[in-house]
Amino acid sequence: MIQLIVNADDFGFSSGVNYGIIDSHLNGIVNSATMMMNMEGTEQAIQLAKEHPSLQVGIHLVLTCGKPLLQDVGSLTNEEGSFHSLSELHLKKDTIRLEEVEREWTAQIEKFLSSGVPLTHMDSHHHVHTIEELLPVVQRLSKKYNLPVRANGLEQIHGVEPFTDVALFDFYGDGLEAKYFDKLKESFTQPIKIEVMAHPAYLDTALLNGSSYTYKRIEEVDILKAVVLPEGIQLL
Repeated sequence: MIQLIVNADDFGFSSGVNYGIIDSHLNGIVNSATMMMNMEGTEQAIQLAKEHPSLQVGIHLVLTCGKPLLQDVGSLTNEEGSFHSLSELHLKKDTIRLEEVEREWTAQIEKFLSSGVPLTHMDSHHHVHTIEELLPVVQRLSKKYNLPVRANGLEQIHGVEPFTDVALFDFYGDGLEAKYFDKLKESFTQPIKIEVMAHPAYLDTALLNGSSYTYKRIEEVDILKAVVLPEGIQLL
């Protein structure tokens, strides 16, 4: 038996993303989402999560999109006060202050908790929680808040409780296909808990201007709403 979590990343990015996620939950197989706490759609996502408690919601920790919640985290931002891009973050890894990462991520988690939405687990935008240098922060926050953490593909994050046995990132871009979920049984023949990362959304100006991954998100919505899971795969 495959126990399946289909997690929609970027909840809170924008209204279009939020509505795509909710539609894929109510009319499809999305059963989990992870929320960004620093974006223009965050407050709407909180309200939608409260209106649809059947959707499990974790936190999508951010270091590479939008602006931080805190003002005094200069090593994490560019001259405009926005987070570094992913490429800039990797170039500046040696100058990033872990203390600032921990304070900013703590602020994001505390904002989530203050919303009253139950918090299930944590992952991160652009998988930055898998950066080796950030591991001590991830470990401390996971322990402090008792939060399971998304796996790094087929590998677990050292020293934390895993959210699932594996996390699959290939339901994305050219990897999108209607038979994707049928093929899971071919790859995993033993009992296992799997997370499939997804990015369903409807397009709006914020998404078109703020992300390089756009039109394929609509295709994700269509697939996730049409899927009939085969016998032997059960949504958690």
